[in-house]
Amino acid sequence: MISRSRSRNRRTVRRKSPRLALRAVPHTKPRVAPAKRLAMPEMVFILAPPRSFTSITCGMLGQHPQLFGLPELRLFVADTVGEWLDLCSKATYPMASGTLRTVAELIFGQQSALSITMAQAWLAERSHWTTYQLTKTLAEVVHPRILLDKSPNLVYQPAALVRLHRNFPDARFIYLTRHPRGHGESVLKLKAHVEKLKGPLSADHWLIQISSFPAISASDLAEPGVLDPQRGWYTLNSNVCKFLSSVSTDQKFTIRGEDLLADPDTWLRTTADWLGLRSDASAIEAMRHPENSPFVGFGPKGASRGNDPFFLRNPVFQPRDERSMSLEGPLSWRSDGRGFLPEVKELARSLGYS
Repeated sequence: MISRSRSRNRRTVRRKSPRLALRAVPHTKPRVAPAKRLAMPEMVFILAPPRSFTSITCGMLGQHPQLFGLPELRLFVADTVGEWLDLCSKATYPMASGTLRTVAELIFGQQSALSITMAQAWLAERSHWTTYQLTKTLAEVVHPRILLDKSPNLVYQPAALVRLHRNFPDARFIYLTRHPRGHGESVLKLKAHVEKLKGPLSADHWLIQISSFPAISASDLAEPGVLDPQRGWYTLNSNVCKFLSSVSTDQKFTIRGEDLLADPDTWLRTTADWLGLRSDASAIEAMRHPENSPFVGFGPKGASRGNDPFFLRNPVFQPRDERSMSLEGPLSWRSDGRGFLPEVKELARSLGYS
């Protein structure tokens, strides 16, 4: 566990110019046979619904010497920075935190209350920019490292995924999956945790929304007032699958989150090889330490989040094995003994779950 005092010290100590510091990282050629080597990606996106191991996965991959893991930018739900700022002002969650922390870190060299205020002004002055222009500017700062983003809000809007691909036609997409049982239990665990701290959640809170998706077929009788995250799991994963069906085969890669957490060395190496990056022992070891990210811990005033609160509190990789979960049997969050819907089982099986 990283202490809060250590995280505060990390955020408020002024660093050297981020451009110079990041250029010091050697751009080593990947250990991939020439016949299999692909062009380096211009950016890497992790696509997955919330509560799908996105925080720990992005945190680990983001420590690869040739990648730069970001907090949740949540940018591509809008065309322009101005439109995005307007959405942030109306959001019921701290939507802007990840981008503010990123701008503070990369443009102003530190994360403090002052640099967050400067980041807010910097973004406001560039409200006419497209979100693509903003992301490219950040990518130029970290070059030759490659930006890695994992904003879960993208999978809610198919139009956002299309915008993503249109702006970054040479990007790579990592589809991160989680068993619907583990996903549902995680959603409701976080809901209970938040309600313990803040009281009952409003109907527009994202944890209520992801648990209250409408019926997915004529045979699915959604009961009013019953929270059932399997419908959200089905809808959001269906959005990703539909989008990826239009993406070139060599630009997409699927990882079951359970496999990564149970056997990290194998899957970190496999992912690095697929990206055309280094997969030597030192690169794998670096990815086992997400706590070394500049975005660990809660951020300063004005941008305290930008990631899953459980991960921010303890951003250390701890192996675990959830591969024994079954698609059969009653669901722990239902009192009527019902299990998964047929459509959910079919999609889950197509993703390798049983």
